[in-house]
Amino acid sequence: MLEALGVYLSKSSVYRSVQAAGEAVPGMKQQELLKGYQTSALGADLTSVKCKGQWLTLGVTVDPLTGWVLSIDQLPAEDAQTLQKWIEPIAETVGARTLVTDDADALKPAADNNGMNHQVCKSHVGRNTDELIASLSQTIQLGRDTSLANLHIEASQALADLCRMGELIHSRQPEQQAEVQTLYERYALAPAPTKGASTSVAYRMRNLFLDRWNLWGRLTFYRTWKDSAGNPILDGTNNATERAIGWWIKERYRTMRGYKRQ
Repeated sequence: MLEALGVYLSKSSVYRSVQAAGEAVPGMKQQELLKGYQTSALGADLTSVKCKGQWLTLGVTVDPLTGWVLSIDQLPAEDAQTLQKWIEPIAETVGARTLVTDDADALKPAADNNGMNHQVCKSHVGRNTDELIASLSQTIQLGRDTSLANLHIEASQALADLCRMGELIHSRQPEQQAEVQTLYERYALAPAPTKGASTSVAYRMRNLFLDRWNLWGRLTFYRTWKDSAGNPILDGTNNATERAIGWWIKERYRTMRGYKRQ
């Protein structure tokens, strides 16, 4: 179109114009950038990129219902307090009451302290659980660990419990939390390892069942939030945020061989 009009515009001119516009963005308030946009849920995730030899932490928020990217922010740290302060104004601006994230512990206070419902990614938790179950089952079958015998638990019982945990983590029904609690209680007395000692199978199983029991409400929240037709509003994953990171940050990052300016 520009060629047809006889207008010349070089790539360098485009680059300079974009950089000049970018200089003004950090000074703009998120409330103005998101003015008028409303959504009941907010997806959030972190990633890192290298810029002139330094690693930068970036926070990305999306509308998980539509996939729209809401913000890409440079963060000074990845601790719970920083993430809470980052999420709070965005959630308030768009009116979000539900936070969708991966299973990172630092993001859980960001939801709790901001009074939001929290959905952790079922895919992340499912994969991690399957890997732990496979590792623990293999160790039990080798028969070299005596920690289960100290709790008067047979190896067959432990293998059956792990198998059941694998089934529960993929069915993810809210009412199954009591069954996960029962699995935990069977191993609740497993002692923590002493200084310098390796972690026993019984203690690893205790921590696995305890973590999933505590996580169950966040893992199954999407089952309880439904539309007027009774269909889940969320899909239970944070795929929308991961797609945004891939499309908006990582793909561009690869082609540029690293970012040159913050």
